[in-house]
Amino acid sequence: MKKIATICAVLVAFTCATALAQQNSKAEFKFEQETHDFGKIPQNKPVSYEFVFTNVGTEPIIISEVKPSCGCSVAEFTKTPVKPGDKGTIKVTYDAKVKQPFTKNFTVRSNTKTPVKTLYIKGEVTD
Repeated sequence: MKKIATICAVLVAFTCATALAQQNSKAEFKFEQETHDFGKIPQNKPVSYEFVFTNVGTEPIIISEVKPSCGCSVAEFTKTPVKPGDKGTIKVTYDAKVKQPFTKNFTVRSNTKTPVKTLYIKGEVTD
């Protein structure tokens, strides 16, 4: 019985150590900023902002999708893997057709420690 308990304890310890090693070896974003405020912008003039990030992990970052919260926004992103220490970008564009304050988000899906990340833009569309 003691042998079984010892074997189970060793297996649990090995599994935990492996899981921690995998977490520590993943890719990870470090954004310069995660929210951008355009301030006041003119109506019917699309505005863009480029979110810049650095891979601070130990494996390449692969972005699989950047999904805007509405049809009034689009996103372009670095399609190639971003190596550890390198920078990548996510460019977002808001089509300022409606005169009103706005806050929009972009859901980023990737292979990082935090596989779902949200970026935000805000501002106010005026005349």
